[in-house]
Amino acid sequence: MQEELDLYKETAKESMQDALERLARELSRVRTGKASPSIFNGVMAEYYGTMTAISQMANITTSDARTIMIQPWDKGALQPIEHAIIAANMGLNPQNDGELIRINVPPLTEERRREMVKKIKSFTEEAKVSIRNARRDLMEAIKQAVKDGYPEDAGKKLEQEAQELTNSFAAKAEKTADAKEKDIMTV
Repeated sequence: MQEELDLYKETAKESMQDALERLARELSRVRTGKASPSIFNGVMAEYYGTMTAISQMANITTSDARTIMIQPWDKGALQPIEHAIIAANMGLNPQNDGELIRINVPPLTEERRREMVKKIKSFTEEAKVSIRNARRDLMEAIKQAVKDGYPEDAGKKLEQEAQELTNSFAAKAEKTADAKEKDIMTV
């Protein structure tokens, strides 16, 4: 029975780690007002009938703090990439010169910054909910094991460890979000 509970604990830990990684991915896509190729992570363009990530069809670089350049390996991909960026509704205006796409990243207004912070808070809350759901599943497994004859004091100890694990991952999520929020609010 101990091995089974250890497996539940490990599964919960992996679920919590996945929630943190998902949060980091979402936060990397939030625009900070600085040019960063990572804001295009997850933006897909139709390429020969298949939805393909822009990063897999082109070289994405920054020439300065406000300009992103996207140079596709196949010039036929310029239009689909341009349309995908517009459709992603990121507040960016791509400029296609026939060779590459230039994107000037406008500075964020105060209102836009506050919207981004709200978005970050919602992503963070989703991550925390995932973390708490993993804890709930682990707690149910522990309670069931105690009902089935597992020592009660050992069950209480495992419940305490589950709570500490949850607090640890929730704090990491909060710390990650605070860093991104600080980055956005810095002019």
